[in-house]
Amino acid sequence: MRQRWAGLLFLHWPVDPALIAARLPLGLHVDTCDGRAWLGVVPFFMERVRPVGLPPVPRLSWFHELNVRTYVYDEQGNPGVWFFSLDCDQPLAVEIARRAFHLPYEHAAMRSVKSGNRIEYHSRRKSSGAEDAAFEYETPSTTQAAQPGSLEWFLVERYLLFSSNPSGDLFCGRVHHTPYQIAPAACNRWSTEPLRLDGFPEPADAPPSMLVAAPVDVRIFPLRRCPTSGTAGTNTSNAGR
Repeated sequence: MRQRWAGLLFLHWPVDPALIAARLPLGLHVDTCDGRAWLGVVPFFMERVRPVGLPPVPRLSWFHELNVRTYVYDEQGNPGVWFFSLDCDQPLAVEIARRAFHLPYEHAAMRSVKSGNRIEYHSRRKSSGAEDAAFEYETPSTTQAAQPGSLEWFLVERYLLFSSNPSGDLFCGRVHHTPYQIAPAACNRWSTEPLRLDGFPEPADAPPSMLVAAPVDVRIFPLRRCPTSGTAGTNTSNAGR
């Protein structure tokens, strides 16, 4: 597939690696930076989404998405992203992603208002007890690539996603885009509601890492099954992978 990711806000909190490891499928391991796992909330806009060789379709190819994600590596040492949820307001995209990519997409009512470089972003998952998750932030005017080996590099420079089906089979899919051009986020409002809905304790403090990124054009490659030996664990090295 081809798509563009725009209006990207990356909010991250450090968490105990054991909290993440307990929820990973067999074959994946917690990736850490300086001994800490990281849990991210990422609202953004999906644009121009379409299969290779076809044009984007009005109303179908543009929608909102909000992810709860963490960082992992497989038994071959390949680093990537594991999603705990992906809220989306395009029903067809939700169903396709669930079936074709085995990703935990959730139906949500979402809206946004853009004024210059300021974005007001709202999401309410269509599940019992869900509340509005609101974010206010600004898109960057000056950006640069993350420094290799830095925390920012660890959090954003990921080009592999992992998923699993109800039978526990592990899959991975490659994505490709130019390196993110990022900047510290001017974020006046954020929400931990997506973390609560996914069963995580809500952080009491502001996210210590808040980043925004310029839009990127993305190529999505087909899933493939990952070989596993039926083990899970935690990367305990201090170096970001």
